[in-house]
Amino acid sequence: MVKSCWNPSAEGDSGGRVDGLLWCKDLGQHMYGEFSMAVIQANSMLEDQSQIESGPLSSTTSGPYGTFFGVYDGHGGTEASRYVNDNLFSNLKSFASELQEISADVLRKAFSTTEENFLSLVRKQWHVKPHMASVGSCCLIGIICNGLLYIANAGDSRVVLGRSGRGTKQAKAMQLSVEHNASIDTVREELRSLHPNDPHIVVKKHRVWRVKGLIQISRSIGDAYLKKAEFNKEPLLPKFRLPEPFQKPILSAEPSVLVHKLHPDDQFLIFASDGLWEHISNQEAVKIVQTSPRNGIARRLIKAALKEAAKKREMRYSDLRKIDRGVRRHFHDDITVVVVFIDPNLINGGSSSYFPLSIKGGRFAAGTGVP
Repeated sequence: MVKSCWNPSAEGDSGGRVDGLLWCKDLGQHMYGEFSMAVIQANSMLEDQSQIESGPLSSTTSGPYGTFFGVYDGHGGTEASRYVNDNLFSNLKSFASELQEISADVLRKAFSTTEENFLSLVRKQWHVKPHMASVGSCCLIGIICNGLLYIANAGDSRVVLGRSGRGTKQAKAMQLSVEHNASIDTVREELRSLHPNDPHIVVKKHRVWRVKGLIQISRSIGDAYLKKAEFNKEPLLPKFRLPEPFQKPILSAEPSVLVHKLHPDDQFLIFASDGLWEHISNQEAVKIVQTSPRNGIARRLIKAALKEAAKKREMRYSDLRKIDRGVRRHFHDDITVVVVFIDPNLINGGSSSYFPLSIKGGRFAAGTGVP
């Protein structure tokens, strides 16, 4: 798809390489194994953000230690996903220091504080930047620490585990995250039960289910206009304003949390924004990772998704590659992929030549281009 993305002379502060609309870090080392990251831009401004932090998970030297992964799929603008990328991990470290552990409660507190602080920022800038009230971000994080995998998700990004199958060479795909998209029956049922007096809490528009006819996801960071009635007025654009006032938040920032004890058969994790899963199934993604070299595997998954996107539009992949950002959004979304390989020896306390790591995906240079 692109020339090799591992070229030390082309490395920037972000630790990755930019090639047109593609950003990638083909292979790196985290505390418990290797990883590969890639981002493809489709929007005029990249709304996806992502990060890996490996090392101390608190503000103290006493620990805990582990690896943190984050994928933040923004919508309506870049402000919310960038804010989450810059603040969620530090909030998590503060609570981990306070409670001296990583736990489901620490993850929830980190989400809640990030949400509250972002809404405070929206409030402060309301008269100068009212559009901030309609900006939001899905938020998917994972943490490996002390043999456990913690997953927290708000929105419709997804993490899939590739696990060795017993009696077969093929790895089995196991989805670990719970998604919050109005296209899912249980999500619509949840919204109707939370808002029993609102017959229009979910509306089908142009064959797509949307919350209040406006947005597909039911949980996010940001989207203040659907959480605080104080923003349901001018100067917010009319298309975001609801005709009737609401008494309680319509969307939530509460993540679905899973704690999974890592098993020796757990081979790798695929964290990705929904732009990938629109075109590739869980099992297809796991098969690609299992049967391909690790080096550059994240961008190979993106390439597979782009080929499917081109096929759906009855066009050649080579022609899709020529389409610039902005217009490209009509064919596919921004896509972020983080593939995390798990070494069971390191999970169980084996030694490694690991150094602390901090990397943020998709930090593009100026200019346009194509992958």
